[in-house]
Amino acid sequence: MNIFVGNLPHASSEEDLRKEFETFGVVSKVSILKDKFTGAPRGFGFVEMANDQEAKTAMDALNGKEFMGRPLNVNEARPKEESGPRGGGASRGGWNRDRNDRGGRRDRY
Repeated sequence: MNIFVGNLPHASSEEDLRKEFETFGVVSKVSILKDKFTGAPRGFGFVEMANDQEAKTAMDALNGKEFMGRPLNVNEARPKEESGPRGGGASRGGWNRDRNDRGGRRDRY
């Protein structure tokens, strides 16, 4: 089961988080997400546990529990949603513009 863990202190490490969850069962994977530009922790992460019952016990016990000075937000992770293509904004005015119109102000009437 994949578990979302939010409100993580920035000083926490993946090893700290692993130790907290291992008291409830076997932890398969731990990841704390970081900003891709600065490398700073984003304040949340994910813990994977193979046994669903152990994972549910851990979620119940750790949700709201203080961890390094902050109350954790722990629940089952939702599947990542597929996002469509991200457009570059080439067509700013809609589908009914002619090619020479750049979408600016029109002073002609």
